[in-house]
Formats: sequence, structure tokens, C-alpha cells
Amino acid sequence: MAVYTLPELPYDYAALEPVINPQIIELHHDKHHAAYVKGANDTLEQLAEARDKEAWGSINGLEKNLAFHLSGHILHSIYWQNMTGDGGGEPLAADGVGDLADAIAESFGSFAGFKTQLTKAAATTQGSGWGVLAYEPVSGRLIVEQIYDHQGNVGQGSTPILVFDAWEHAFYLQYKNQKVDFIDAMWAVVNWQDVAKRYAAAKERSYNLLLAP
Repeated sequence: MAVYTLPELPYDYAALEPVINPQIIELHHDKHHAAYVKGANDTLEQLAEARDKEAWGSINGLEKNLAFHLSGHILHSIYWQNMTGDGGGEPLAADGVGDLADAIAESFGSFAGFKTQLTKAAATTQGSGWGVLAYEPVSGRLIVEQIYDHQGNVGQGSTPILVFDAWEHAFYLQYKNQKVDFIDAMWAVVNWQDVAKRYAAAKERSYNLLLAP
């Protein structure tokens, strides 16, 4: 039985135009995201087989594969919800997301400073990767992370709340090799209501993190 399943999109393929065209959304969700789901499930089966046979020669590769595919599944599941055709701008108290707006200002000095940092982090990933806004529970601050592939260069315990996919499959059919143009355009579809909900949920769960004295 599959452990992970591909979530349905919260909108139709054309909902994010002109920022992302329908062909990209369809291929990205139905092919690429689906492949990460399958990869995670397949790797769990291979690990179960390794346990049954006590055959551990491939354990390093299997653990790496599980991290890659599972992180890809999780990040993409956040990515779809982070976007809306009615999004963009910046989080404002008048829109009911004042706590998030305050946290961004406190953590980065200003929304403009945060926007620039996340844009640069996403646009300068080496090869394939992501730019991520995450809640870091040790300090209670928001941080920007630059993720290589799906699972590298992150602070342990941090919770992603806004993710920008900077893999070529996310933009190449429309933006060619202009990754920076794609990241700049992404700000027009950010769903701040979703980001704010994720921020609130991450803060509530932070007590689960066990810290050394």
C-alpha cells in the first residue's frame, strides 16, 4: 500500500496565468511531483526488503533516495498551496495576516529586505533547488534557506512556510534560462493567507522540539 499520495491541485491548470502557463503546471504537477511520490513509496518498499533480507549494501543510496523524493513531495505539496491567482503584494494587517507581516519585519528588518533575500536565494541556487522562508523554532525567528535539490542546506527543525521552486522544470518552457525573471514574477501569485496559516501552525508546534540544556 502506498504511503504517500499526490495531492490534487487547489486550482485548475490555467489559474496562475500569466505568471505560470497551464502546460508547466500540468507537467510539473502530474509528471514531476508524481515522480517524487512514486520514488518515495518505491524507496520505502526497497528499505522494507532490505530489512527482511538483512541486505544493507545499498543503505546509503536508499536513505539518500528517500530524503530526495520525500523532500520533493513535501516541498511541492507546500508549493501548490503557496500560490493563488488572486495573490501577490505583501502581507498586511488589513488582510488578516498581521502576525506574519510583523514577524517578517522583525526577522528581516523590512518586507523589502526579506523579498530581496528570498529572491536572491532562490535565483542563485547552484543547479536545481529552492528558496524557502522557514520558521526556526530555537530562536522563534523566520529565516531564509537555500535548498540544493530538495533536501540540502537547511537548519534542522525549521519548518518551511513559503517555497519558491527554482528547478528548471518549474519555469523553462516559459522563461527559458531566465530563472531570475521567473522568481521575480512569482511574487505576483504568493498566497499570503496560506503562508500566514503555516506560520501560525509552525509556532504552535515549536514546543515539540527538544533542546539540550
